[in-house]
Amino acid sequence: MPTLPSLPELLAAAVGAVGGTPRAGQEKMAVAVAEAVDNGHHLLVQAGTGTGKSLGYLVPAVAYAVRSGSPVVVATATLALQAQIVDRDLPRLTVALTPLLGRAPTFALVKGRSNYVCAHKLEGGFPDDPDEGALLGMGAVDAQASRLGQEVLRLREWALDTDTGERDDLVPGVSERAWRQVSVNAQECLGSRCPMVGECFVERAREAARGADIIVTNHAYLAIDAFEGRRLLPEHDLLIIDEGHELVSRVTSTITDEIGAGGVRAAARKAGRLADASETVEEAADFLDQVLEGAPEGRLTGLPDTLAVALARVRDTTRAVQSELAPGQGEPVDGARQVALAAIAEAHETAGRILEGRELDVVWVSRDPRRGVVLRVAPMSVAALVRDHVFEERTVVLTSATLSLGGTFDALAGTIGLRGDGSPEWVGLDVGSPFDYGQQGIAYVARHLPQPGRDGASPESFDEMEALIRAAGGRTLGLFSSMRAAVAATEEMRRRFAEDDRGITFRCQGEDRTGTLVREFAADPRLCLFGTLSLWQGVDVPGSTCQLVLIDRIPFPRPDDPLASARTQAIAARGGNGFMAVSATHAALLLAQGSGRLIRRGDDRGVVAFLDSRLMTARYAGFLQRSLPPFWPTADRALVLGALRRLDASAPPPVPVADPLVGVAAPAAPVPTPPPPDPEAGRTAVTQGHGWDDELDQELRDGVDSGVPMAEIADHLDLPVEAVEQRARALGLEEVS
Repeated sequence: MPTLPSLPELLAAAVGAVGGTPRAGQEKMAVAVAEAVDNGHHLLVQAGTGTGKSLGYLVPAVAYAVRSGSPVVVATATLALQAQIVDRDLPRLTVALTPLLGRAPTFALVKGRSNYVCAHKLEGGFPDDPDEGALLGMGAVDAQASRLGQEVLRLREWALDTDTGERDDLVPGVSERAWRQVSVNAQECLGSRCPMVGECFVERAREAARGADIIVTNHAYLAIDAFEGRRLLPEHDLLIIDEGHELVSRVTSTITDEIGAGGVRAAARKAGRLADASETVEEAADFLDQVLEGAPEGRLTGLPDTLAVALARVRDTTRAVQSELAPGQGEPVDGARQVALAAIAEAHETAGRILEGRELDVVWVSRDPRRGVVLRVAPMSVAALVRDHVFEERTVVLTSATLSLGGTFDALAGTIGLRGDGSPEWVGLDVGSPFDYGQQGIAYVARHLPQPGRDGASPESFDEMEALIRAAGGRTLGLFSSMRAAVAATEEMRRRFAEDDRGITFRCQGEDRTGTLVREFAADPRLCLFGTLSLWQGVDVPGSTCQLVLIDRIPFPRPDDPLASARTQAIAARGGNGFMAVSATHAALLLAQGSGRLIRRGDDRGVVAFLDSRLMTARYAGFLQRSLPPFWPTADRALVLGALRRLDASAPPPVPVADPLVGVAAPAAPVPTPPPPDPEAGRTAVTQGHGWDDELDQELRDGVDSGVPMAEIADHLDLPVEAVEQRARALGLEEVS
């Protein structure tokens, strides 16, 4: 390996290139990453806000890649961080390190196949979606008259000129429905048998990535590479997983399957006249529909006999169709046959998986008012899978601002297979934060309040909220456990502050695009922003406009969540504490993320106020407290109100923020640009009085694309089913058309 400058020299050059200053935690992290590679152990490194963890791992990663000739893979969970790394950090890093390394480090961003235009589909190599085929002819009159048709026409024109075929390069974007007309998923792709493989945008992108030093991707792509055996990523000896606290949920989502009568019928229709046995699949779908019709919602601890028979029929009939569709030796496979094969195979594999009754699988029933009943199956634990497929044969660095919960790394390590017999060697390291949390922030628990109930906030909680906001002079980010609670608090505070002469106002997530709302919040110290979902993680608003963070209650998972309840019961059956291992750990992670919104730079000051007395009185309170940043703790209401008044009186002007980063969970496909809002609805799309922003729209798209019942999506978003269905129709989601 060539001799390179020392790690401190490289890090100093990189920090200077991005306009930063040396940070002890960043230097400690960089050294730990390099040692992990040299010694062959895994590393869990917690790097608090302000550490500069991206450079803390990118610099040793680049040095290793150049020295060894082996690529390094970096996987992130959010679009915001992925964009920061690819668009800001790595370009500057490359310029700064080239003179020291003797050559320019290279990097590439890789995405899933459905993020790219399919050249073969553009040439008519795949069938159009049955309900939309009439819109796709270039000269079709209907296409000119419809929004979908216009989008597809624009897509086709763009595809003739694009060099990348990548969806993110299409500005403005198009709806998911339109994009599906020019793309295919991995199962539908013809692969090496495609007649246009030489013109394939995906293959070009992957070929470019094969020669890169640093390959940036997301958790979902990493999971597909690890668990589905497709080997999408080149061989690598070092894997860095940023936002590592999200890994388990991303992996779980990737290997969750579902089956329902509607999906089986759709697969049979795609097989159509290509296979004589497709009629038997339709009959199996009808029988499955009859069996599921009376099934109650919730977890199945065993398969009823009739359901087992219905699933066996689906499995067997789809196997017969697969045999018919399978091409003979040397026989070409066209797009229509491949699409049918993919749909039939999915139904066959899911039915077989549920019938197999794998030890760790959890099966549950969900009911949807439009699509009927569906069965879902997901692993209770992915620890062994992650250990065997992610941590084998490479060094893995897992990093986040919140990896240590309750003061240790044990909780997270257990969920990813790093505890117990046969677990690989690993080191846990907390490099701290450059911030002095004890001097900069107060953690206040309103111990005098009654415990939160199921009927929403109590009058006493609203009184406390009002008093804190008045003392702070606005300047409040309110984080709520549900959208219903955020809306109720917004409406109540607007009523109470209607006569306020200081101009304190309130905005709620969903009333406009989240990015717009965060920019407004950053610019106006008298504006309070309430919400849930993405506001808990990733909002970065430094300065005096965010001096109070309100958290309404401990964010435990829903008691009827099938996976959470199954995990809790399994741990209890082994003699462990299921509540602490599952519910308390889930809550601790979100509390750590939410309270981290307060201090974003060295001169920030403020209060995190918890309106849930259980954070001091419950037996698990100590565990949750140890998971928070080390603020100065108190339950003294008068002291906190006085501190907020003094902060308000001495607050400097707001910090200019052009575009505050909002962490958005990265889906398998990039977030499409939403359709223009109804002009009569103002600056946001509104359905039945409920506003929709980019994040809510994407949650809806992801749910529909994943087959989540509309009722469950509505419950997750805390919105009426009718409003969610209406918005889905407005977005052109075919499942509700």
